[in-house]
Amino acid sequence: MATASVTSKGQITIPVAVRVALGLEAGSRVEFVQTEAGKFAIVAATNSVNALKGMLRKPSSPISIDDMNAAIASHGAKAR
Repeated sequence: MATASVTSKGQITIPVAVRVALGLEAGSRVEFVQTEAGKFAIVAATNSVNALKGMLRKPSSPISIDDMNAAIASHGAKAR
């Protein structure tokens, strides 16, 4: 298990094995995600918006702005 110490300024050095496993390098950002009370996961937050490309399939047919506005208006009214 990799461990690190917290400095008086609240800083830690992420161990090499962890940096390699997460693909972190100088300038990378990480997120601390609470998984349960008293436990956190470190998640690499280095992906750009371009990494999201292809995650959702394209709709089978195009939807007009008017149809989108109508759907928003009808579902929004039901929520209240």
